[in-house]
Amino acid sequence: MEESDVIAGLAALAHAVRLQVFRALVVAGPAGLTPGVMQEGLGIAAATLSFHLKELSRSGLVSVERESRFLIYRAEIARINQMVGYLTENCCAGMACVPQPAPACGC
Repeated sequence: MEESDVIAGLAALAHAVRLQVFRALVVAGPAGLTPGVMQEGLGIAAATLSFHLKELSRSGLVSVERESRFLIYRAEIARINQMVGYLTENCCAGMACVPQPAPACGC
């Protein structure tokens, strides 16, 4: 993962609405969510949600797939795990300075 990718991902999450949307998609897991379900559950206007989904998609943290007449958005768990790995790969100069975290979500 490149530094610019991490910056783009962190920038995308650095907004309250986008963070809410991303967390909702993480909870939904591989099934993902349609924009209508997200609007209803999060109380976000359609135009606002569309803008924020586009930003999350652009950063690679969210993918979108058309299923019939619906768009299904999914969190890209592997991508966020890569970002976390990039941020922590040289923690404490390679020494075990903190307890080992639980294995990353394999969703």
